Amino acid sequence: MASAGPDIEDIDFADLTSPKLTDVQRQILKFTEARHVEFNIDRMLAEAIEQSAADDLDDTDGFGDRLNAHVVAIEADEGLTQLARASLRQRVVRLLRNRLSLVDLIKRHPEIESIPIEKPFIVVGMPRSGTTHLVNLIAADPRRRALPYWESQEPIPARGQGPDIFGVDPRYTRTKAEHEALMASAPVVAAMHDRFPEAIEEEVELLDLDLAAYVLEWHARVPDWRDYYLQLDQHRHYAYMRKVLQALTFLRGPRTWVLKSPQHCEQLGPLLATFPDATVAFTHRDPVAVIQSAITMMAYSDRLRRTSIDADWLLDYWSDRVHRLLSACVRDRDLVAADRSIDIGFHHLNGNEMSLLDELYQRAGVELTPEVRGCFQRYLDGNPRGKRGRIRYDLQRHFGVSADELRGRFDFYFDRFSVRPE
Repeated sequence: MASAGPDIEDIDFADLTSPKLTDVQRQILKFTEARHVEFNIDRMLAEAIEQSAADDLDDTDGFGDRLNAHVVAIEADEGLTQLARASLRQRVVRLLRNRLSLVDLIKRHPEIESIPIEKPFIVVGMPRSGTTHLVNLIAADPRRRALPYWESQEPIPARGQGPDIFGVDPRYTRTKAEHEALMASAPVVAAMHDRFPEAIEEEVELLDLDLAAYVLEWHARVPDWRDYYLQLDQHRHYAYMRKVLQALTFLRGPRTWVLKSPQHCEQLGPLLATFPDATVAFTHRDPVAVIQSAITMMAYSDRLRRTSIDADWLLDYWSDRVHRLLSACVRDRDLVAADRSIDIGFHHLNGNEMSLLDELYQRAGVELTPEVRGCFQRYLDGNPRGKRGRIRYDLQRHFGVSADELRGRFDFYFDRFSVRPE
């Protein structure tokens, strides 16, 4: 690694596709590979019932079919390490537990479904296009309600589980411990997408309580799940996500939400049907930069998740996936009224944020007070780009393709949004 400045590391992966594991990583894999992980749905559900102290999964809308398709897709990926399988199994149990707790909470408090979710800000854009920076910035407005990572993992506390004697939520404590374990095993993740407990996360994690999101694609090679997900009627699943937001509003206070997810790029119809009074900020970036960032992050993570790293597969799959997302965004962009939306180039999110926030708040008809401006400035001052290190990307060296060759597949997007090539 070479220095990029007095306080920022420049991170270069000499071993991205042929990783040289650390002693800690080798020990983790040696321990976890000794035990085969099973995905028995009945057993996973029994664990979730025990953890949640609830037993109604609300399978009135085909949830069981989606659960089965989800598990079948994971099992079809034969290249996962047992560590990755264990993580995915834990994730399925967690989603089931959260769903059980949500059903139980609404049974006890049916008024939850009458709580309004009004006039949210929604950030829509590709992964690695500045969506995380922008949503965390807007969330610095104390009038806004956002979804921190710890809450995204366990949005609904199990019955009887509350803060400890020090006032700390056990859900936060668990997420903090998991983050510390990740930093010990794969520390460079922080420079790519650091999911520390307080970081603002995507509400698509809430949508996945209904097993109706694209999230699984980031964890495993699941083209069958992608095809299954794309055939779902997302209007009803986005309505389910809204119900989870109502429950979170009930639990932690009535403030106006700020939301974000790349998935919304291909679901603008359901998104607008669910939140018709939203103000939307679209972020745009050179798809080459998006793809190289995403697949580099995936390849680095795969050193622990997979038995081998297939650079060609990552390039082909995620080039296609980004193409699908951007094609849908170009097709449906005009569904969002011009007076309720703005388009933001990635290069504008590096010193020009205040003027963009002025425009966004003006479109929403919300006052941007001096106090809130101060909150924004403090966030910007404390979170410069590359704060946790900067990655040196090299498409040709790692993935065997030039930037120009890849960029040529996205002329339709450059033409529509006047995106600046990087």
